[in-house]
Amino acid sequence: MKFENQPSYSLGQRSPSSKEVLPGEGGVNVTLVSQSTLGEINRGRVLQALYDNGPKSRAELARLAGVNRTTITGIVQPMIEEGLLVEGDAVPSDFKGGKPARPIYFNPEAPMLGAVLLLPGRIQTCLVTLSGEIKALRKAQFDPRGDRDAFLTIMKDTLSATLSQANRAPFGIGIASGGMIDSDNGVILAVNLAPVLTGLPLVDILQEHYALPVVIDHHPRALLVGDRWFGPGRGQQTFAAIYTGEVLGGAFYIDGRVYRGLAGSGGELGHTVVQIDGELCNCGKHGCWETVAALPWLRREAAQMGFEEPESITAARLVNEAAEGSKAADDLLDRYARNVAFGILNLQQTLSLNSYVLHGDIAGGGDIAAERVRQHVEQLVRKRPNQEISITVNGIGEGHTALRGAAGLVLSSHLKLVI
Repeated sequence: MKFENQPSYSLGQRSPSSKEVLPGEGGVNVTLVSQSTLGEINRGRVLQALYDNGPKSRAELARLAGVNRTTITGIVQPMIEEGLLVEGDAVPSDFKGGKPARPIYFNPEAPMLGAVLLLPGRIQTCLVTLSGEIKALRKAQFDPRGDRDAFLTIMKDTLSATLSQANRAPFGIGIASGGMIDSDNGVILAVNLAPVLTGLPLVDILQEHYALPVVIDHHPRALLVGDRWFGPGRGQQTFAAIYTGEVLGGAFYIDGRVYRGLAGSGGELGHTVVQIDGELCNCGKHGCWETVAALPWLRREAAQMGFEEPESITAARLVNEAAEGSKAADDLLDRYARNVAFGILNLQQTLSLNSYVLHGDIAGGGDIAAERVRQHVEQLVRKRPNQEISITVNGIGEGHTALRGAAGLVLSSHLKLVI
């Protein structure tokens, strides 16, 4: 499937000449931002203001941005003409005798965003509107240790079934993938639990097949973008997302930007060491955070403690059994929360992020599990004056958050939305 007749949207098309580079002292280059790039940044900031605040009139956007109404009109009018934004019906102005305001928001008829969630053995695909609605959701399974061609056939069939529901060519496709990701080159470097994906240049493959822009990033980073767009991270300038499941991962949002590190290598939190000479991890090192704060550890502990059906133990089940009076469930839940807290403690001591959003299994324990984690962090951390540490769960659900985050990757990369 190829989308040959794509609309000629100019937003965010990256230009190799958008920056001028001047030689600096000591061989360091000084990068200047061109006028066209400034325009892209301003468009992105207006879009972010709409995501954070909902529909706003030109006058309200001008007040939020600290500029005059004419400047805002110069930014939003081309986006209205292109069909990205739309003006609503006029409403009375907040100011006495003022001109009736027309709220501006995302056009429901604008092209949508393709999104893929790729985890060991599982694929989810959907379309996401610019206002965050999920449509045309498809699910499929694949053999994580099977044949690569078979996997690609399943991937393309599932994604094609989703994209066929789009009335217009989507802006692009965003992929949230488990494993070690080279986000700069669009390659899945390694997935311990799904060797069929290791070394897969998925971005090039899908771009050639669909003739659409494709971006990929680490699954926890997509969760973070989903948090920033529609979840507890909305409007925040600094926070982290923490995911626990069969593996453990995380991502950072620092001073208004997603932190990726070299080629997307930042955020491999599961393989930070919390226990010197500890248990052997899948990565080959000992004592990784993942070895004591993910589901495999939790279920082994449950088996040793004599829980019935330990293979089905989750944070949610522990919370429920503890509420029914099980001391064993309460003790195991507390140990699990403490192990999660140890990694967050190190992040807090290093980066002082102060706000953490839980995902995956630990988030399944809801506010009770989150509060247990927070209490342990509070007890362990070296507090600073007036420092408040927030640990919450994203109630939207991991799958939808990651898919929205994958769509957000497209927004960030191709519409210059600053996330």
